[in-house]
Amino acid sequence: MSNNDHRAGVREINLVNRTLKLNAESVKEVRKAIKEIDLLVGLDSVAYDSEHNLLLVAYDASKVDLNVIEEKLRKFGVEINSGWWTHLKEEYYKFIDQNIKDNAEHTPWSCHRSPPRTKSKRK
Repeated sequence: MSNNDHRAGVREINLVNRTLKLNAESVKEVRKAIKEIDLLVGLDSVAYDSEHNLLLVAYDASKVDLNVIEEKLRKFGVEINSGWWTHLKEEYYKFIDQNIKDNAEHTPWSCHRSPPRTKSKRK
């Protein structure tokens, strides 16, 4: 895939795909929540599998994180499943998202880098 296959502002190197299981009782407003999530800068795609109550999102983790998506879901009363496996995956996703964000903001440094060249003066 090239950067042309993604929405504007989404870099493939920071792209993550997440699957969130939703509570079956709270999915009445999921379509409204998806419309608002779809407007986030850095989001590549969002879809809902109603048969399995799964929310599928792809986003640039240097610009968006799972907390923002969960906040949008809560705004419309949509809840993430509270099972232990879902909770474990959710915490892992948040950890990876934070690492991507931290690495995107970090300026690499190396002692093996040669210093910038300067023009020498000839006599």
